[in-house]
Amino acid sequence: MMDTVIIKFHELALKGKNRPMFIRRLSRNLKQAVRGTGVKQVWLGHMLVGMTMAEGADWPEISQRIRDCFGVAKFFPAHKVGLDLNEVKALLPSELRQRRFESFRITAHRSDKRFPMRSYDINRDLGAFVQEQTGAAVKLKNPDLEIFLDVQHDGILVYFDEVRGYGGMPVGVSGTTMALLSGGIDSPVAAWYMMKRGSISKFVHFHSHPLVDTSSIEKATELTQMLTRYQYNSELYLVPFAKIQQQIIVSVPPSYRVVLYRRFMVRIAEALARKHDAAALVTGESLAQVASQTLDNITVIDEVAQMPILRPLIGFN
Repeated sequence: MMDTVIIKFHELALKGKNRPMFIRRLSRNLKQAVRGTGVKQVWLGHMLVGMTMAEGADWPEISQRIRDCFGVAKFFPAHKVGLDLNEVKALLPSELRQRRFESFRITAHRSDKRFPMRSYDINRDLGAFVQEQTGAAVKLKNPDLEIFLDVQHDGILVYFDEVRGYGGMPVGVSGTTMALLSGGIDSPVAAWYMMKRGSISKFVHFHSHPLVDTSSIEKATELTQMLTRYQYNSELYLVPFAKIQQQIIVSVPPSYRVVLYRRFMVRIAEALARKHDAAALVTGESLAQVASQTLDNITVIDEVAQMPILRPLIGFN
């Protein structure tokens, strides 16, 4: 079994002076994500985050939790051996027998430049070894198999199989928002996109109980639990809305009611957001999807808010 996981990111690498802060946040999120799965240690390498797994660790569960951690672009289960290419050659035959391929390439990187061989020389040496063992051809573009090596100060990491993450930014680097959960699909997807950009999401759901049953409350609770897998802790605020609805129904023509409902929801959600340190509201509205989501009606709804209302799905079908 491979005992190490190599986790790589793309966008975080572009963050200049703030990059260490973003990477530390990703590392903390990953520690929380894999708690209880058999990961012994989460550590920082050169432009990567690594994990050391205990024997018997639950790799399928670890893999899923890493994938759900925003900021992760891709990750690889890996072997860690000593600073000796002979140790790499000792483990390669058993790994290669598990894979079917007719072409391959070796991609070596020296994070520790004190290692006596250049990356080019490592590639040639191991390439000749793999070719001798398997008869496969070296192919630098689009090979069937790519074998990666990363020479660290305390050992060589060897890995093969790439797993894609969602990318984005680590949750917690972009402030806090209050997402209005309606019970449909659009609002949780909007919250998911905000989390992917690094925002912590708190949730508010407006319900009409006791005029109706508790199904919308149960649905909002279920959606919050589903979204918590991406940010590990969540808060859901349940707001009874039946009395406001009743007053609007007896006072306002039907064509204006939904817009008025939304205006009151925004006012209440904004008050909750300020009380709980959220800097913006998030909704799942998509332009012209329904009558209340025309530009005119969105403008009327926005007039009651003082903080930004973010709509990640506004241009989606």
